[in-house]
Amino acid sequence: MPRRPLLALLAFLAFISLGLPDGLLGVSWPSIRGDFGVPLDALGLLAAVQMAGYLTSSFLSGRILRVLPIGTVLALSTLAAALALLGFALTPLWPLLLALGFLAGLGGGAIDAGLNAYGAAHFSARTLNWLHAFFGLGTTLGPLIVTAVLNSGNVWRWSYVIVGSAQLLLALVFALTRGRWVDAAASGAEAAAPVPAARTRDTLRRPIVWLGMLTFFFYSGLEMATAQWSYSLLTLGRGVPEGAAGLFVSLYWGSLMVGRILFGLIANRVPLVGTLRLCLIASALGALLFWLEPTRPLSVAGLMTIGFFLAPIFASLISLTPGRVGRAHADSAIGFQIASAGLGGATLTALVGVIARAGGLELIGVCIVVAAVLLLALYEVFIRVGSGTTATPAEAVSS
Repeated sequence: MPRRPLLALLAFLAFISLGLPDGLLGVSWPSIRGDFGVPLDALGLLAAVQMAGYLTSSFLSGRILRVLPIGTVLALSTLAAALALLGFALTPLWPLLLALGFLAGLGGGAIDAGLNAYGAAHFSARTLNWLHAFFGLGTTLGPLIVTAVLNSGNVWRWSYVIVGSAQLLLALVFALTRGRWVDAAASGAEAAAPVPAARTRDTLRRPIVWLGMLTFFFYSGLEMATAQWSYSLLTLGRGVPEGAAGLFVSLYWGSLMVGRILFGLIANRVPLVGTLRLCLIASALGALLFWLEPTRPLSVAGLMTIGFFLAPIFASLISLTPGRVGRAHADSAIGFQIASAGLGGATLTALVGVIARAGGLELIGVCIVVAAVLLLALYEVFIRVGSGTTATPAEAVSS
């Protein structure tokens, strides 16, 4: 198998593994809290600790990639995630589980930022979109694994043994193939001299980098706030039966994953900058439909429209980043973007909850519309202000 298809396959597997733990935790949490004797809301503490690890490694990814080659980073990060998951299965102590959560976050953040940075330089926009679709596959498989384990009469810990063992095997594969990542990067740079990576503090001095971070902050905030609060708005605010509301939220996630797969088919054939603009406008219109709810079917259609047209934004913005900030700053900038996305998802989701509690559930729809409009505005500024020294393949298509 040629190097680049093999590496793309490994990247797909890595993103499935990145999504699996997220899918495990929600379904296994009632059993976990029972075993450790902690309150139901202790899930928030565990999630916060994991997020702290994720933000730390993704923010520092540019500095890490200046010291270690990408293949080594992937091998070590996947090993850390595997050991954390296997530790979940074995530990009897809640404080140790929290420490393992931080380790899992460190591994996940490094994989996410490292693969996105590598993909922006060496994969097409099509491959990057499919990469993020495979993350959705991982989050879909996680609950199915836990459900199968529990239905078979086994304890929740076996689901973490299964996923942790699979990640351990993947870490071994990354270790055995780590030289291929370096060789592929070198062969892809034949037409141009390598660009030395800029220092982290120099990257942070560039306004375009902060614009990119803000754009990812609001993108992830919009995606996650819509996912987390639409069910509450539908059931508690609009009287939709719980079963139907759960189906509507599943359709939102399904639209997001299907959109990434379908956009991957055309990503290399369309003007990327203009296409993303149209997608952002369409997602804002979908948010407006969901908020105003002229009819129930149109409201659900609006929710699905948000998911479908948000689908290509994250991966495609990653592919545009080297051309916006310059290749010397790309690795660090993408790490900052990944960290900002994680922070935005958590922060805006929490903020929407505070606003809804203070002013009523219908303000959830207003918040989603405002976030969609702000995301469109930030995208326009990010595209117009940024200028890089070397265009990416995706940038070439977009011009």
